[in-house]
Amino acid sequence: MGMIKSTETSLDDQAMIASAERALGDIATIRDEVSKVIFGQESVVENTLLAVLGGGHALLVGVPGLAKTKLVTTLGAVLGLAASRVQFTPDLMPSDILGSEVMDQDESGRRSFRFVKGPVFAQLLMADEINRASPRTQSALLQSMQEYHVTIAGQRYDLPAPFHVLATQNPLEQEGTYPLPEAQLDRFLLQVDVDYPELADERRILLETTGLNEATPHAVINAERLIEIQTLIRQMPVSDGVVDAILSLVRSARPGQGNASTDKHVAWGPGPRAGQAMMLCARARALYEGRLAPSLDDVHALAEPVLQHRMALTFSARAEGMSVRDVIAGLVKQSRT
Repeated sequence: MGMIKSTETSLDDQAMIASAERALGDIATIRDEVSKVIFGQESVVENTLLAVLGGGHALLVGVPGLAKTKLVTTLGAVLGLAASRVQFTPDLMPSDILGSEVMDQDESGRRSFRFVKGPVFAQLLMADEINRASPRTQSALLQSMQEYHVTIAGQRYDLPAPFHVLATQNPLEQEGTYPLPEAQLDRFLLQVDVDYPELADERRILLETTGLNEATPHAVINAERLIEIQTLIRQMPVSDGVVDAILSLVRSARPGQGNASTDKHVAWGPGPRAGQAMMLCARARALYEGRLAPSLDDVHALAEPVLQHRMALTFSARAEGMSVRDVIAGLVKQSRT
């Protein structure tokens, strides 16, 4: 990780360049601290961090035992955020997440209601196995993810800033689960697929996590600094060429927009929120790699995590053995030509 690289942008604003240099240093420190606990999985760590740096939420999908929960708790510690965890189960109630009103009685016998905040009142909420909760409970989380406040008994309660939901989901075990509704999936900036570790990384896991001295992550920034970096990312310029590429890619993933492959294989495609997610994450990825403006490579690299949970295939496409990843890869290939 070095200095900010000179790109096609011509920024004369020295203050912004200095801010970007400082942010780049902070991001490098965050990556180093996370790597002490999470071995390998560079793309998983990167995409999860991009979602947070972009100011949004991420859905981590992978089989059990791949350190999804550990990654979230590690990020909470390294970023200096007040974190809480909810283990989603079928009998979980909305009040278990949002909080509830309890009745108090003072010395004179007067009774009044007092709101006891639930675990959603945190800067980083880990929603573990989110698809195990009922739709009623999932909908309770939906308002907080989009509007950053909750309403209890007609009273509005604002959530802390920043507020991020990092949810995990097991793609294999579907018995007794409730698939996330499309409206809630769309609230996740990225879907991060967590795969098995490489051989060298798994060897290191065996050696370093089964002894007496296991590494513990420490905070390297705080919530205020994270908000500053998020603000800087939103100020980064995006060229017309990158904006056009984002629009072209997102719109080509929708049926009825003139793409023959999409019309044949896609039942419904991404809405405008996908383009917003792409803009934010492309900026974050540019800064993550030491650039002052996003490029077409950022758009192509983010196509899968941004689009895959915002699309559905037709029955015939699924019957042919196609996946959403296949369709997105084809769209990216078309956009490169």
